Amino acid sequence: MMNYELRITNWGISKVRKVTLALFFVLYSVFSFSQVKTEIDTTKIRIGEQISYQIKVEADSTSLVVFPEGQTFMPLENVEALKIDTTKKDAKFLLSRIYKLTQFDSGSYTIPRQKIIIGDKPFFTDSLRVDVNTVEVDTTKQQLYDIKPIIEVEETGGNWWKWLLGVLAALALVAFLLYWFIWRKKPLTEEEEIALLPAYDRAKLALRKLDESQYLMRSEVKEYYSELTFVIRKYLDEKVYDRALESTTDELISRLQLLKDGNQVPLSKDTIKNIESILKRADLVKFAKSAPDTALAEMDKDTIDKEIDHVKESLPEPTEEEKLLNQQYKEEQERKKRRRKVLLTIAISVFLLMATFVGFGIKYGFGYVKDTIIGHESKELLEGNWVESAYGFPPIYIETPKVLKREEKELPEELEGKAEMTFFSYGSLIERFYIVTGTTILNLPPNQKEDADTQKAININAVVEGSLKSWEEKGARNLITKNEKFVTPNGAEGLKTFGTAEFPSLTPGSFEDGNYVILSFTTENIIQQIIIISRSDDAYAEDIVQRIIDSVELNPDESEEGEN
Repeated sequence: MMNYELRITNWGISKVRKVTLALFFVLYSVFSFSQVKTEIDTTKIRIGEQISYQIKVEADSTSLVVFPEGQTFMPLENVEALKIDTTKKDAKFLLSRIYKLTQFDSGSYTIPRQKIIIGDKPFFTDSLRVDVNTVEVDTTKQQLYDIKPIIEVEETGGNWWKWLLGVLAALALVAFLLYWFIWRKKPLTEEEEIALLPAYDRAKLALRKLDESQYLMRSEVKEYYSELTFVIRKYLDEKVYDRALESTTDELISRLQLLKDGNQVPLSKDTIKNIESILKRADLVKFAKSAPDTALAEMDKDTIDKEIDHVKESLPEPTEEEKLLNQQYKEEQERKKRRRKVLLTIAISVFLLMATFVGFGIKYGFGYVKDTIIGHESKELLEGNWVESAYGFPPIYIETPKVLKREEKELPEELEGKAEMTFFSYGSLIERFYIVTGTTILNLPPNQKEDADTQKAININAVVEGSLKSWEEKGARNLITKNEKFVTPNGAEGLKTFGTAEFPSLTPGSFEDGNYVILSFTTENIIQQIIIISRSDDAYAEDIVQRIIDSVELNPDESEEGEN
């Protein structure tokens, strides 16, 4: 009997506990959902249409309310998150926020529960089912067309044509200066034209100029006879005796008489006598300061004119061999002149090139100038046309030297069905530069309630460790790692892991020192990563890496919205 009563008593107590517990959960649910409510305008849409998903929160004025951020509505895409609307009701505030959601694949989807933090307490909304239907097309009324082919888009040119024009202009200027001062056939001066005349013509021209001079009118007899004797001596020096200019009068006359007696130059006695008479008179004028009459001076000029004709007539005509030797001499002189021009042009060109190299080297650095002339892979990446694009979903907005290409990677067996991964990359681990963006979507249980900061730290550390481990499996060694907080320009917080390592090179069995940076971001079920690897001896890698890091954004639209 006591056992029966005891069982009844225990049953009663148990029932009371169950009723009490049920009442507690009901009250908790009423209390919770009295503060957080959700509304949706429709549960059935067509592909590409948007759903207005609204979260309403009632809270005290002193409570901090945190709404969901980012792509927490997966598998539906959060297209836009409107600004929070705030109204006051009695002593409390009513806050509401509308999210625009969509999906581009047909099927039935479940909007996961959303976490809202009020003060220091988390609240969760109910999950909702949404049907996405295909757009029906009546083929009897709507004509179908083939898929349009891919359009080839020409790459936009950079500023290379400006550099090309500058180089061509500089080369044209140098070529013009070389032509103008070296290769150009300059117009001959009067002295040069006279020097090209035959000796006889030059002598006759000099006599005419002497006749036109004003020496005798100014009683400058000494100057007159100096010019007159120079004409006859110069002619004799070129045609008869090659030391006529430096010989005295007696020496010159003796030489002419000797040439006549030896039948080398058939000069007449009168010609030699007349030349001797005029030369001695000129000596008297120059040294004894004699002053002959003007008429006599003019007569001496006429005599020299005639004697030049007599000398010319007595000289034999040059033979063909002499003419040939003379022609060869002229050609040899032309070749020497041309050779001097070529050597001078080469010397000036080399000097200008060296001066240009040194000048730019002093201003920009000799290594930079050398790489510009010879070419350098990283320099071309840094100064080329960079590409700004979004990779993966949710998108990672980033600017890179080259377009990142999708990598097809198989999921490990332990992650099949538990995660979706997409990768985009340029280069490889063994090359001088390597860029990777990766997005991993984890299929977390819907009732997971871990603290957001704890979950974030676990995700980041696990992913970073996995990346470093995969590098070691591919041959990297001696990894040194440092961590610090990283914040994007639009306020997204993540972890920056950076350091040095020895990476395998293109030469089998050899390694190169390198630097690496890993930027990691995570939400409750999404992990996003940017990996950059470069070589330590690359002078341009630091600028490339910094420019890439400065361009990283996860949701620029929200950043811009917050600024407005």
